[in-house]
Order: sequence, then structure tokens, then C-alpha cells
Amino acid sequence: MELAHLSELLEQAAAGRPGHTAVEDEHGRSLTYAELFNRADRLATRLARWGVERGDRVALWLPKSLEAVTAIHGILRTGAAYVPLDPTGPAMRAAAILASSGVKVAVVAAELAPALRAAWDDTRPLPRLILVKSQRAPTTTAPGAQSAAGPPEVLPSGDACWSEVAADLTPSPLLPPRSSDDLAYILFTSGSTGQPKGVMLSHANAFTFLNWCSGTLGPWHEADRFASHAPFHFDLSIFDLFTACRAASTLVLVGETLGKDPAALGDFISAKRISVWYSAPTILSLLAEHGRIDRPDCAPPRLVLFAGEVFPIAALRRLRSLWPEAVMWNLYGPTETNVCTALPIPETIAENRTEPFPIGSVCPPLYARVVDEQGRDVPPGCLGELLIGGPGVMRGYFGQPALTAAAFLVEGQTRWYRTGDLVRDDGTGCFQFHGRRDRMVKKRGYRIELGEIESALYRHNGVDRAGVVAQSDDIGISIAAFVALKPDQKTSIIAMKRHCMGYLPPYMIPDTFTFLDDLPRTSTDKVDYQRLRSLAALEGLRP
Repeated sequence: MELAHLSELLEQAAAGRPGHTAVEDEHGRSLTYAELFNRADRLATRLARWGVERGDRVALWLPKSLEAVTAIHGILRTGAAYVPLDPTGPAMRAAAILASSGVKVAVVAAELAPALRAAWDDTRPLPRLILVKSQRAPTTTAPGAQSAAGPPEVLPSGDACWSEVAADLTPSPLLPPRSSDDLAYILFTSGSTGQPKGVMLSHANAFTFLNWCSGTLGPWHEADRFASHAPFHFDLSIFDLFTACRAASTLVLVGETLGKDPAALGDFISAKRISVWYSAPTILSLLAEHGRIDRPDCAPPRLVLFAGEVFPIAALRRLRSLWPEAVMWNLYGPTETNVCTALPIPETIAENRTEPFPIGSVCPPLYARVVDEQGRDVPPGCLGELLIGGPGVMRGYFGQPALTAAAFLVEGQTRWYRTGDLVRDDGTGCFQFHGRRDRMVKKRGYRIELGEIESALYRHNGVDRAGVVAQSDDIGISIAAFVALKPDQKTSIIAMKRHCMGYLPPYMIPDTFTFLDDLPRTSTDKVDYQRLRSLAALEGLRP
């Protein structure tokens, strides 16, 4: 059956395999498809009673959890779009995203709510909140004793707690009309102006990607166990969340702390019998080096996907030697297109190969072209910017029409998204990646606008001038910040890092800080980034 709306995936799975485990976490908690559907329906019923309608936005600011997965499906069931926020990021950034996206309701971890309220601009009303208390595996409680969840919380008028919503027996309203053109989710990425930008993606955009996955990477098996490593505000999560649901198989959540521990992840992959893995190359490199995945009892996933950054060839060769039987794919694509090109990795990688693998050929029904700075097509072998068109390309940036217009080259009825990535077509339609044309970099798969980091540094009252550069080596990308302070200000790396933590998520905080009397400048009095890059390379700046 042809599906057009992501909410239909859960309905279909719950009808076909109600008793099968839909999602489980690292603490031993799980939900069957029937339970996941019923809880998502309870949330959708509460949201509808609070006035959430088709086309609205509902946010979630939660750690990776059963509740977060339930929230995503419940929001989609109302016809609204979900807006996931980084649970490790600062409250000020979360508040800014909530305000700019105009959400009606936010599902928020209870421990994060006080910081959100403190960061909120009092000139506008805070969205209604549904608060979720931290959960762990159930424990035995003596009769009459207080449960581990603690006493009911006294909430501000108009808000609710998750347990109350789950226990609400109000009849479910009629489902709203559903269209593939409806907005499904908004993913916020780093913005060069210092303000995150919300990438709007429809159900049709999502299914363009999911259908390609099923046709190229599938078939999926009911016994498959999909690791959910990517945070839900990261576009890699779309594959995990909805492909597992489409297959009515099991989604296995990898929490934020576990996801950064390669030694523990190696044990996790084995113990949880993961069959499908998708992550940025950085974590796979660490797994190959420190995850002890060469043990005889550590069965590899049957399918390993990676995307988000270049995979250094030495690290990939080591991973391939440790998991020789796994099918591996290099996937590429900005959030605005999800995956748009792909390349299968051969079973063996030649020892004399020194270059990373290409990003591959375009994924149909998408189409690609390579152009020069004037938007003219360049012949194969020539360097140019990769443009992507087709039904997988985003609708635009939420509330930023000028930015949306600048992101596209429009020719007749065709909208070509300007990826900003420089590539060469080898003559067969296979693209080799050659970096960025602007000041955006990717670190651990996250897209980072260096200008946003500079904007955060300038919010420090003591900063007179700031410049941020990135450098790449076999270890990966590192970010170096150069700061000139105002007179009488004391230099303190700890204070500067603490300041950045108030405005930036952890992955955007510079790896190094260097204090200078003044920053090098060009003849037009702009920061001379070329000299800063030379200085960073000369001093070998690394964390």
C-alpha cells in the first residue's frame, strides 16, 4: 500500500505486529507496537484538546527515550510537525528555537523546564508544556512506599505531566485530513548569522528518502534491530525512526552518554544484537579503534551506513577489516535534502588507497548537477558546486523567505538546492567531495556555521574581536577560536568556555582558545581568516 503520511507507519505496524517490541532503551525499558500506538494516541488526544491542529508545530526537548519516540509519533498523529531540540544544548538556544518556530506545545524533560522558563522572553507567552520525568528500568517498590518517579509535581496552570496525559481516557478525536505535502518536521541547523535556521521537510520529502532506502538498502526483515544512534534533532535519525517502524521491527535507542563511549558501544552492539547501524564516521572510527569489536562473540551488523562527514580512509580500512561481512554504504546529503548521493563500499579496500571514497551517485528520484559561480554547468572533471533537485528537497527555512530564496537556483519549474559543497563528476555521475565554498564545516556529522560561534563569542562583554577557523587532519575537524579582549579584561579559557556553553551546543564549542592583543585584519579591516588558519596550523592547535 502506498503511504503518504508518516503517522500511517505506526498504524500499519501496530495493526500487523501489535505484540512485537517496537522500541527499547539501554536501561531495559521497552514498548510493543500496540503500547507505542496507544501512548502516541493519548498524547495526540491531549494535543488536539489543547488546540493543536494540522500544520501546527509541537516541540520536544527530551533525552533519547521511549517518551521521546512516543512524542514524535503522537505529534505526527495530530497532523502537526515535530520540532526536536538538542537535549544537551543551552536553554537560551532552545528558547530561541521555540519562539522562532511558533510552537503551540512543547514536550520537555522536567529537569530542563526551570532553565527554559528562566531563559524565556517574558514579552511573549511560553508554550504550554508537558513535562516528562526521568525514567529508568522499573524497580520493586514496597507497598505504601513512594515510587522511584517521586510525588506528583505541582505544575503551572495550563501545563501537564506525562503520566497524567498517558492516563487520560478522553475519546480520541477524528484524525485530521492527511496529505503528503503537509509539514512533517523542522530540523534546526547552525546559521551563519548566529541564529539557527529551521529546515522544513514534508512527509513527501521524508518518503522520497525512505522509499529509496527500501528499494536500495532493503529489504528489511521483521527480526532486524535498528540502532538509533543519531540524536532526534539530527537528520540521520529519520532513517532509524521510520525505517524500523515501516519494517515493524525493533528500534534500539542509544542514549547521549552511551553514544560517545566506543568501548561501551562495542558491548552494546553485541548484547543488543544490532543488525542495522547508521552514524557519523567519527563514532565508527572510535569503535574500530577502541570498541573491541574484533572479539569472536561480537557479531557485526549486517548493514552499516555512515554519513555527515568524510570518513578517513585509514580508519575506514580498519573498520572494513574488522567487519568484512557487513554491507557498507557511504551516504551524503545536507539536512535540506537528507541523503541525496550514495556509494557502496567494496568488501576490501586496497592498501595503497590514500583518498577517501567518493560521495557517490545521485539517489533517484533526485537529480543533480555541478555548476560554477555563475550557475552554469561545468563539464565532468571540473570543480563546481553540487546542486540537487527533486521531491526530496526541503520546502524552505521556517520564517526566513529571503534565506530560502538565496538557497535555491530556480530555472522554470525546477528548484535546485545549492548545497555549498564543491565536487567533481568523474564522468560516470559519481561525485568526489572537495570541501565547502563557505564557512560551514561538519564535525562529528553536525553542520556548524563558524559565524554562529563568533556571534556567541561577541555576546561576551569583554570580547573586542573574535575569529573562528577550522582545520582538518587524520583525527578529524578541530575548531580554533582567536579572541582579542577589551582593555583591562583578564584572559581565562575556562571562563570563555563557560560563556560559550550558555549559547552553543557542546559540539559547537571551540576545541581551543587563543588570546591575542589584536586579530590580523585584511586591507578592508575584516578578520584575516587566512592568517588565522596559518597561525592555527603553525601552532598545531588541538584540544
